[in-house]
Amino acid sequence: MAVIIEMPKLSDTMTVGTVVKWHKQVGDQVANGDVLAEVETDKATMELENFDDGYLLKIFVQEGEEVPIGSALAAVGEEGEDVEGASPAETAQVDQVETAETEKEQPIQLEQELPVEKPEESEQLEQSAPPLLDDTDAGERILASPLAKKMALEKNLDLTRVKGSGPSGRITKKDVLAQADANVPAKESPALPHRDASMDAPPVASGVPSRTKAPSSGLLKEQIIPVSKMRSIIAQRLLESKSTIPHFYLQKEIDSQPLRLAREAMNDRLAGRSSSEEKPLKLTLNDLILKACAETIKWLPDINASWEGEQIRHHGNVHLAFGVAVEDGLVTPVIRNAESLDLTALSLEAKSLIDKARSKKLTPDEMTGSTFTVTNLGMFGIDFFSGIINPPNAAILSVGASVKKPVVDSSGNLQAGETMTLGLSCDHRLVDGAVGASFLKHLGETLERPASLLV
Repeated sequence: MAVIIEMPKLSDTMTVGTVVKWHKQVGDQVANGDVLAEVETDKATMELENFDDGYLLKIFVQEGEEVPIGSALAAVGEEGEDVEGASPAETAQVDQVETAETEKEQPIQLEQELPVEKPEESEQLEQSAPPLLDDTDAGERILASPLAKKMALEKNLDLTRVKGSGPSGRITKKDVLAQADANVPAKESPALPHRDASMDAPPVASGVPSRTKAPSSGLLKEQIIPVSKMRSIIAQRLLESKSTIPHFYLQKEIDSQPLRLAREAMNDRLAGRSSSEEKPLKLTLNDLILKACAETIKWLPDINASWEGEQIRHHGNVHLAFGVAVEDGLVTPVIRNAESLDLTALSLEAKSLIDKARSKKLTPDEMTGSTFTVTNLGMFGIDFFSGIINPPNAAILSVGASVKKPVVDSSGNLQAGETMTLGLSCDHRLVDGAVGASFLKHLGETLERPASLLV
């Protein structure tokens, strides 16, 4: 019997998901562990993993379509098995097919189902004439994805004249694009103006400079793209943060040369310990900053808190989030219990989370539950910036680039040095100025004396 693969619930706030890309096509043989598709949730784009051997018999939801959780995405079964009569809402075996992100959780009981369209009803929908996007005068609905309806409205297309290629004649994004391309007439070449000999004469010298050929427009391109689920959630949460959290900002310039020298010495030691066959662990400046934050928070715990309306929660562990840039957005994976990890263990955990973020394999648990966030743009050459607080954190640390510049030493002499500017954005409901200043002061002292991280 064919296994129906559903849109899984990958986060607590997720109600719908979008199929971004299918990695397998109808007729392909699939095995346990194969990635079938990429699904965009309210937090990130994640991989949909197969847990049943067989063949991909049918795809119900096309790329770009957004559907509620529990909607049938595809069917997997024996080669040649007939699934034409199978309803997309058949979910008796959904517990056999889950994503890699929810592999260890109990099967989710999903209530929403897709309507089953009969072939004759689909033909009637195709022949419907009224130019309405949702309902016809006869009360019938045009079967089209939300994205297809939106694009048709933008392009002023009559969906009743678009032939759907999806299940049961469902109109998809590519059907709308194909119809739009078919409606665009070929552009005629503009008539060239009559040219006489006077037009070829050299320009007359004057006080007005002659025009030259306009430079290339580079990568500029006029286009409208739908807001992705990730970008929509990022916009919603940043707006919520800035409009509901009273931010205040602190900054401190520190001597970053000892930090660089300590990192180089540590990496030399790690390289000497590894064999010629294994790749040595390389610590980054961000690893040292994350470790310094965890150590500082242990002794200044007031900054490790969350606002809960009628109460303030002080967290007993340091769960460090840090920003990772990915396609179409930013994710903040979380290092759990960072205060209990030594420097090498913390570095390995950070590298593992970065790899997962860039390969779209982060689980919801690995992106939630943070108590403090670090964001670093120093690698992009940014000297200083102030981050937006990541709720429900009380503060976020912004790290700028290490810059070579003249500095004054303890004897008052001018010499070459290196500095780095740290910024701290604080929630004034939780953190007073003195608390934020004390944290930034102690953090700076730790980074300027990185040997203290080893004890």
